[in-house]
Amino acid sequence: MLIPTNCFERRCKWFGGVNKPDPSTEMGEHYFCSAYPDGIPFEITIGDDLHEEVKPGQTGDYVYKEE
Repeated sequence: MLIPTNCFERRCKWFGGVNKPDPSTEMGEHYFCSAYPDGIPFEITIGDDLHEEVKPGQTGDYVYKEE
């Protein structure tokens, strides 16, 4: 089970939710978004990084945008 994420709490337009590669288990669960389709980095989901600037390694130029 994942803990609540800053992306969800801040209602980011690009937040996609939780990816569950194996629906029968919680193994491999991760949050994803348009900028990080393979998993949002910890410092953004749980940490202090508000993702208001494009980061190296992300997809596209998606940054936090309120819904």
